[in-house]
Amino acid sequence: MHFTSSRLLLRPVIPGDVDCLFRIYGDPQTQQFNPAGPYPSLDYARGILRSWLEHSNQPGFGHWAILLQENPHEIIGFGGLTPRVVCGYHINNLGYRFAPQWWGKGLATEFARSVVAWGFEQGKLSEISAVIRPGHSASQHVLEKTGFHFEREVADPEYPSARLFFTLTKAQWRASQGADAK
Repeated sequence: MHFTSSRLLLRPVIPGDVDCLFRIYGDPQTQQFNPAGPYPSLDYARGILRSWLEHSNQPGFGHWAILLQENPHEIIGFGGLTPRVVCGYHINNLGYRFAPQWWGKGLATEFARSVVAWGFEQGKLSEISAVIRPGHSASQHVLEKTGFHFEREVADPEYPSARLFFTLTKAQWRASQGADAK
């Protein structure tokens, strides 16, 4: 499933995206808030991409390559809406990573808003969540601009730092759409 926003083109990931996936997720700058760190190798990225492709058959969920409409041949990031278990909670997880040269341009917010609208309208979801690490103020700002609300801090048994848990319900999103229209 492909879809667009005002500046972005989102398309499902394909096996040929592995080099771009490693370039973005293997970059220490994009993974500075991920306690697992950057992807260690191209083979590791291949395994992740293979996993994404295996789970892309679930209706309403998946990972997308993010491209600019004006340059649909260059992947600038990856994002997705995926069912996950995070610290014992079953969630519809919104996640994304952009190459650093595309930070600060409003693209993550545009991506998040587009995917949330798709998730509630076409995906028929009742709630979407996102988890971030404390101190990741840029992602927190994106989530807040998209309408997410901080729910709680969740201990993460795998890593020393907790996670910040944000949610947005379909009812909250609909109410914000009405407020935006006024």
